[in-house]
Amino acid sequence: MFAATALAMLGNYYVYDSIGPVAELLSRQLGFTDTQIGSLNAIYSLPNVFMVLVGGVLVDRFSARMVTLGTSAVCLLGAVLSALGGEFTVMVIGRLLFGLGAETFIVAVTVALAQWFAGRYFALFFALSLSLARLGSYLADRSPTFAKPLYDQGWQPPLWLAAGFAVLTLAGAIVYWAIDRREAARGTLAIAKSSDRIDWGKLLRFRVEYWYIVGLCVTFYSVIFPFRSTFAIKYFQQAHGLSLEDAGRMNSYVFLAAVFATPVFGLLVDRIGRHALLMMLGSLLLPVSFLFLKGEHVNLWLPTTLLGVSFSLVPAVLWPAVARYVAAEQLGTAYGLMTMLQNAGLTLANFYAGYLNDHGSASAANPDGYDTMLWFFGLLSLAGFIFAVLLQRHGSSQTFHNKMVM
Repeated sequence: MFAATALAMLGNYYVYDSIGPVAELLSRQLGFTDTQIGSLNAIYSLPNVFMVLVGGVLVDRFSARMVTLGTSAVCLLGAVLSALGGEFTVMVIGRLLFGLGAETFIVAVTVALAQWFAGRYFALFFALSLSLARLGSYLADRSPTFAKPLYDQGWQPPLWLAAGFAVLTLAGAIVYWAIDRREAARGTLAIAKSSDRIDWGKLLRFRVEYWYIVGLCVTFYSVIFPFRSTFAIKYFQQAHGLSLEDAGRMNSYVFLAAVFATPVFGLLVDRIGRHALLMMLGSLLLPVSFLFLKGEHVNLWLPTTLLGVSFSLVPAVLWPAVARYVAAEQLGTAYGLMTMLQNAGLTLANFYAGYLNDHGSASAANPDGYDTMLWFFGLLSLAGFIFAVLLQRHGSSQTFHNKMVM
């Protein structure tokens, strides 16, 4: 089951990150502006501002395996349409379809892991799954090197390669569906009884700790993905003079670090707990990394390393922490709501970062035009650190209160 879902996640993440490596080609060959390039990932997130919450509820209602299978098929359709498109409108529709399936797919896989591994190193197995998903992103960044003949032919062949990874996602989902169907019949999984009706009022009754985690999630991912997956390679090319291959390699190190470090942090939180403190430490590294990126003559290894450690630590702790504060029968809804708000942040951040670059006339001839984007990401990541501090302080005050009562 773990191998099947991890394989599916790897393919899914590759498709999402396939835009960054072709961003400069889209600009040069098709005349796309940075606002349009940002839109290709923003439109991925746009339907999930509304649909992923519904998807989470559907997971609770109809099972993780059914939702995983259906959404992986939608992802494949979107990836194929993106590769077919030479017009901006066609490509946007493809990314819209891919996003419509992908985020609900991720919610379903997260709930599936909780059902299979709750109480048995859930954080570790979630981190391992996330690690292999990051491997998909790493492969996307390195694709200009190992698939150089495709990139030499233009923007379209690399996107057909991404569609091939979407086939891998569907194959993994089919295997998981078959295994889960057999095991669920034996009654060995931690599956809560589904409700006959949807109680939307429960959304307002989640614990305050859950909302602090949501705040960190939204701000953290609104920085990481719009920068790393949309604009970083183009920024490294134009502001630091790297070739496409070198820029992709430099950007890939963020996820290469996550491939190996994320499981370590997952095991650590299983062993010692202290999830709030770990999230606080991890989120602090993000604004620090943008301070270094903003500096002149900076060695890109330093901010890239900080980004990699932060991106390894925070997700490994953040997502499993939700299960500490939410009842099992509401996990799908809780993850869906958090992912919904996350995608609202991703949509706005991608659009706004692209606008800032266009407004500042950011280019190889004017690398200072990227400065406002860097400040925007730096301040947003600082807000994420504040949410982590609030979570840590709330946990400390609760512990103190409990001791006083005792």
